Amino acid sequence: MSEVYEARRARLRERCAAVGTAAAVVSRPANVRYLAGAAPQGSALLVGSEEDVLVCPAPPDRRPVGSSPDPALGTHVLPGPGDPVVAAADLAAGLRIESLALEEHHLTVARYRAVRSVAPRMRPYDLGAAVEQLRVVKDEEEISCLRIGAEIADQALGELLESILVGRTERHLALELERRLIDHGAEGPAFATSVATGPHAGLRGHRPTDRRVEDGDFLSVCLGAAYRGYRCEIGRTFVIGTQPAGWQVELYDLVFAAQRAGRESLVPGVACRDVDRAARQVMGSAGYAEGLPPLTGHGVGLEIDEDPQLTPAAMGKLDACVPVTVEPGVHLPGRGGVRIDDTLVVRPEADGGPELLTITTKELLAL
Repeated sequence: MSEVYEARRARLRERCAAVGTAAAVVSRPANVRYLAGAAPQGSALLVGSEEDVLVCPAPPDRRPVGSSPDPALGTHVLPGPGDPVVAAADLAAGLRIESLALEEHHLTVARYRAVRSVAPRMRPYDLGAAVEQLRVVKDEEEISCLRIGAEIADQALGELLESILVGRTERHLALELERRLIDHGAEGPAFATSVATGPHAGLRGHRPTDRRVEDGDFLSVCLGAAYRGYRCEIGRTFVIGTQPAGWQVELYDLVFAAQRAGRESLVPGVACRDVDRAARQVMGSAGYAEGLPPLTGHGVGLEIDEDPQLTPAAMGKLDACVPVTVEPGVHLPGRGGVRIDDTLVVRPEADGGPELLTITTKELLAL
């Protein structure tokens, strides 16, 4: 894997050179991990010097479980209290580097001033989202991690559906799902698991409460597994009881059609806003244009919500090997609603079209 991380850092060096910057200090944890293979808590990465250096506030063996830094990196461990970002800038100054790019969107004003104080002669540049842009297209090893995470989430959800649900609280079900994720090999949940019942169902990002599952409820679940740092997402909606009501079937079929339209539009070169439009038009034509979620989906990877964003105003197009979620939903105040959420990888038609990673059935099950 060392050559993979070196290739990533080489691409960053090329971007720095294109704007006349000699080196960069990367501080955002997901970006450090992407370039270095691991991100010990609080660490920073100096790229573009004579040697790329991982600066750590603690011994490098205090790293996230299942990860290790690229052995090709130099490592500098602070001897005592200090800020690794400032220490990395100091190292750059000692190498007589004349210009330094910083992730200003990740630095406080105080940290930025501290960097300038130790390297007053270096010209500062804003690195912006350069590393985040490099992370958008995934290699097959990254996609493999997402695929395994999706399998874990599918397993956890499938087991829950086989248990008795009536009378149990949203909070209890969410905790059980997270335990099952870990039992099946996840590092942990990719994000806070959402379980929503009755009038809460269909709400994006709903935080579980002590409301108990009742017969006739919609039950919507959204969860994800973190595996080797990579995070996937799956969301499904079910009905509690023997027979869904007519309005529940109608609403579910609508969201299912919208989600299918979004999934089928995932081809290399499609505009991000067109994926959003494909799903949104289905729901809008049925009279649900108002109150729809602000986005239809988003990228996933080392973070659960990263670029690209599938929104009405999104700029840019989707490339092959970009994993995204497609997650339309409708919520009716006081009654509940439906969300269906999958993680997919954009693939060309010659390779079979979009690769569906989350495979739990999307049939409206009565539990």
